[in-house]
Amino acid sequence: MAKQLESISKHLQDFIEKQQMFFVGTAATDGRVNVSPKGLDSLRILNPNRVIWLNSTGSGNESAAHILENPRMTMMFCAFEGAPLILRLFGKARAVHPRDSEWSKLYAKFNPISGARQIFVLEVDLVQTSCGMAVPLFDFNAQRTELMDYWEARTPEQLQAYQLEKNQKSIDGFPTKIAKGES
Repeated sequence: MAKQLESISKHLQDFIEKQQMFFVGTAATDGRVNVSPKGLDSLRILNPNRVIWLNSTGSGNESAAHILENPRMTMMFCAFEGAPLILRLFGKARAVHPRDSEWSKLYAKFNPISGARQIFVLEVDLVQTSCGMAVPLFDFNAQRTELMDYWEARTPEQLQAYQLEKNQKSIDGFPTKIAKGES
């Protein structure tokens, strides 16, 4: 049953690193709660209480807007094969953008992802496991390539224009600070 831990153990790190998908949850004080599935090779565990996630440009930018107003973030991992397990990482997050001095050091930990727009740094203050016995079993086929293919076919100017049009505000109208000059 559910266990709460202060940090990510080696056993749980191994579990996380094998997952092909995880979920991110954020919420501002008001407005909608956002839960988003994530894939690709976009997650790194820096230490037992720090995780980074490389986020690519998409149709929204809810997590970035939410953490500016309220830095709470939850990442959830589910065992879709093997022994059942649900793992949640709770903590406070901040976004690092390509314009930030920290970007190069953090981005170097990943294989390049076309359209990368920010890296979220999650300071984990609680790790919770639960049984996961109701999570269905699924077979992994492959990561989708459509998003990366889309951004590889665009220029940096087209990427920036898209971000300015689609990623500056959340669906509730909260700013994301994706534009250059915002800090």
